[in-house]
Amino acid sequence: MSAEPRIRVSAILRWQESVLLCRHEKGDREHWLLPGGGVNSGESLVDALHRELAEEVGIHDEPPVEGPVAIVDSIAPVRSFAAKHVVHIIFAGDLSGRSLEAVTSRDAAVRGHRLFMAEELDEISLHPPIQRFLQRWTPGDPAVYLGALWAP
Repeated sequence: MSAEPRIRVSAILRWQESVLLCRHEKGDREHWLLPGGGVNSGESLVDALHRELAEEVGIHDEPPVEGPVAIVDSIAPVRSFAAKHVVHIIFAGDLSGRSLEAVTSRDAAVRGHRLFMAEELDEISLHPPIQRFLQRWTPGDPAVYLGALWAP
């Protein structure tokens, strides 16, 4: 029996020429994720995104977001221990007019935050791995990136 796909919303949060990412740890490995998380039943995508931004980044004033700007389907390989299927719906927001000194997290899974320049993205473990999209995407671009990850 297979599990139902999970829906995850996240945001490309630009600050000047950088993107804000959240650091997670799994075992002894470090992973970087766009801030966001799961959508609860009955919750709109934008409401879920604003809730997750408050939890993971400490942004409580519901910044304007555009999108979705990307949709990525992550399907774990069959050989994996547990079936995993996540649909990532990615929005975008601009934090350039803000101070990021107050960036904090109430989420125990988040181990820190960092701003990354586009040229640094290939050097990190980003989940989902959308480095190429982030390097070529510009705010206001109407194109939606559709991708499949881990698919056979």
